[in-house]
Amino acid sequence: MSQYKIEAGTAQHIGDRKEQQDRVALFAAPNAPGHMMAVVADGMGGKSGGAIAAEQVIRSSKMLFDEFFPGNDIRAMLAAIVNEAHTVIKLSAISSEKEPHSTFAAIVISPEKAVWAHVGDSRLYRFSGPNYAERTKDHSYVERLVDEGTITPEEAKNHKMSNVLVNVLGSKNAIPYVSFGEKEQLAAGDSFLLCSDGLWHYFEDIELSVAVGAGTPRQASELLIRKARERAHSQGDNVSFAIVKLITPPVETKNYIAEKMSRAT
Repeated sequence: MSQYKIEAGTAQHIGDRKEQQDRVALFAAPNAPGHMMAVVADGMGGKSGGAIAAEQVIRSSKMLFDEFFPGNDIRAMLAAIVNEAHTVIKLSAISSEKEPHSTFAAIVISPEKAVWAHVGDSRLYRFSGPNYAERTKDHSYVERLVDEGTITPEEAKNHKMSNVLVNVLGSKNAIPYVSFGEKEQLAAGDSFLLCSDGLWHYFEDIELSVAVGAGTPRQASELLIRKARERAHSQGDNVSFAIVKLITPPVETKNYIAEKMSRAT
């Protein structure tokens, strides 16, 4: 039996844009007890095209997670979500004469492990207690420059081409590739943050770990949105994120259950 319970929440802010083109969602698996999914999609495209694309990512995620059973390959399911959403987004571009694209970041928490996947520059951060552990690597032009040593990570944040992605859902020229990660032996104290660039652009890794670790997902969400808005100086993008924390079940609950069982015998 898992020695933790899941505490999760989502948050959004339109920023200084005219439309919220991000989407974020949490799902339980109806056929796989103990499994949950968090998804973030950052839509891009003129005339509401981005919202259409991001909405399709959420729809595909729910549809395929509803069909997930224990023992199924989580990575294969996440890859199938990307392929399904990518295909439908491309078809919607033909019918709507828009140019919809979307990023994708998702995690599935199971009793055995956490598995995540991403496309584009929406990120997943993993924290161990209050400490930053790792994050996904953006599929962006500036990330390639960082890998090549052409620019530093600090320079990448304010680079004039920081918003250029080399891998997205809905692209006409290439099938999106999916990057995966996983963490086995989950324990209370592990936590995850999935977010669009409208959030991570304004924070250092250590700041995010402190914010997520300091309170409940709701408390962390309020703090992060407030700080992101302050630092955006009225020029902020859409902000969307999900926080998933593994916490120790309350002792009172365990004692109460034990007491009720002893009374029944």
